[in-house]
Amino acid sequence: MAQAAQAAGRPAESVGLLAVGKTFPAEPIRELYGHGQRAFGENYVQELTTKAQQLADLGDLEWHFIGPLQSNKTRQVAQIAAWVHTLDRLRIAERLAAQRPDTLPPLNVCIQVNVSGEASKSGVTPEEAPALAHAVAALPRLRLRGLMCIPEPTGDDERLRAQFATLATLQRRLQDQGLALDTLSMGMSADLDLAIREGATIVRVGTALFGSRTPGAAQPAPQSP
Repeated sequence: MAQAAQAAGRPAESVGLLAVGKTFPAEPIRELYGHGQRAFGENYVQELTTKAQQLADLGDLEWHFIGPLQSNKTRQVAQIAAWVHTLDRLRIAERLAAQRPDTLPPLNVCIQVNVSGEASKSGVTPEEAPALAHAVAALPRLRLRGLMCIPEPTGDDERLRAQFATLATLQRRLQDQGLALDTLSMGMSADLDLAIREGATIVRVGTALFGSRTPGAAQPAPQSP
């Protein structure tokens, strides 16, 4: 991460590491916490809820929800997470805003954008993103921080960079429209260097930290990091 930031002419501290522990138990997360990692991402609401309970003694651990979110699961996320990266519907945002406890800081959220145009991917189109972003920014108990994407898996670095660049261009467009967006959540274990060069401020890393998932473990959706 530091090398990629340096290559892009950026300070290393401009990129944050989100450790993605999906399908892994709580103990590896506790171990990484002991090495100084604080931000952890989960794709599944049940895993988020279980691990948050098991690691409740780690008071400054920061949970990020990074998977598809159904309307009947928003309450748990609103009560536990500090961030949601995958907003793509106003209805979900409204539920999160209504269910966010007043005792907690506003929930940080990112709009998920489908930069590849794949039918299998969640997220709004780049053309739809501005309307949703402005609507979310007006909601109470939420703080719109930025944009998130999961690019098309491809061995073509130029195609990957173009998709990351699409998200960065959209962020600048929304900033010009008056939205104070400071976050680009993009890049995973295999492509984080390209994402950082295009402006990523959060990279979502699982395999490079936790290793390969064991056979028989719950399998993530194809679009997940």
